[in-house]
Amino acid sequence: MGERSHRLLLSRARGNPTKNCPRLARPNLLCLCHHEVEQAERGLLVGIENGPRSSLVIGTRGSRLATLQAEWVQSRLRELAPHLSIRLQRIRTSGDKIVDVPLAKIGGKGLFVKEIEEALLRGEIDLAVHSMKDVPSALPQGLVIVCIPEREDPRDVLLSRDGLVLEKLRLGAEVGTSSLRRQAQLLSYRSDLSIHMLRGNLDTRLRKLQDGEYDAIVLAAAGLRRLGWNGQVTEYLSPQVSLPAIGQGALALEGRQDDSFVQELIGPLDHPHTRVAVTAERAFLARLEGGCQVPIGGYAVVHDHTLSLDGLVASVDGKRMVRDTIRGPVQEARQLGLQLAERLLGAGGDSILNDIYGQA
Repeated sequence: MGERSHRLLLSRARGNPTKNCPRLARPNLLCLCHHEVEQAERGLLVGIENGPRSSLVIGTRGSRLATLQAEWVQSRLRELAPHLSIRLQRIRTSGDKIVDVPLAKIGGKGLFVKEIEEALLRGEIDLAVHSMKDVPSALPQGLVIVCIPEREDPRDVLLSRDGLVLEKLRLGAEVGTSSLRRQAQLLSYRSDLSIHMLRGNLDTRLRKLQDGEYDAIVLAAAGLRRLGWNGQVTEYLSPQVSLPAIGQGALALEGRQDDSFVQELIGPLDHPHTRVAVTAERAFLARLEGGCQVPIGGYAVVHDHTLSLDGLVASVDGKRMVRDTIRGPVQEARQLGLQLAERLLGAGGDSILNDIYGQA
């Protein structure tokens, strides 16, 4: 492939790989042959700028919360490398484009990250900032999670129009959520509730509550806290009532596997306890082969050198649920996640998942 000290920019002209070739405008950039262009378009080939550089591009979704999260990373990197020019590039994802259909019905994985990862593979951005719970357990070849900063509050929260906590909501109260995981646990706790789809950015969801479309809505605490809107929260739901999603509250900073410059730059932001916890949760999810269409919850905490992982699999209506906890040394985080998944599958989780996938 030639030198990897320069970023390889692609020509998308299939019939003529030199058409619009960046080498014509910038002689120091390498050009790809037609065969390599096709590989790159499939995400199989990327050129990496490994050495020191003067600028960096961070990819993010365009929502208010996603932008704020990316700006936080941008600020931390400016503190670490004041000489570096860092800009954000907002990218619209499939999940952003489809807002009137439940996520479970859209199907597929990576609805909120796919287009950003493609830009990363093409070399258009150097670093991607995601909400960890949006990142599938299997990453595209050539990409890695280079950094997991310290986790925000991982809990779910209830926001009610009349200031009532979950237990005090009226009989048959209408509750909005886009998550089958939340739906299953809410119905398990209170089978009388009427659960309705709730899509859109955080400000859209809050407006729908204020307009009277719902008695209450359930959201992630982390997003509200990052936006400074935690004053809107009526009740923080304990993990015993609503076990969080895998990786909820954590950020995933994704980069190219062989981009040593970015990995070294971002390294100081990594939080070891959060990484260990999320590693266990994502191993648990990977073994269950779960996606947004499956009610799966998992939350790990680290105390001293011991990791505790709580996981569940539930039916959509909340009538069937298997849940268990596993503990062990932090060095075995991934194995603990896999072991807990096996336990739940053997305890009835396999039957629940087969029924759900059979209906999908």
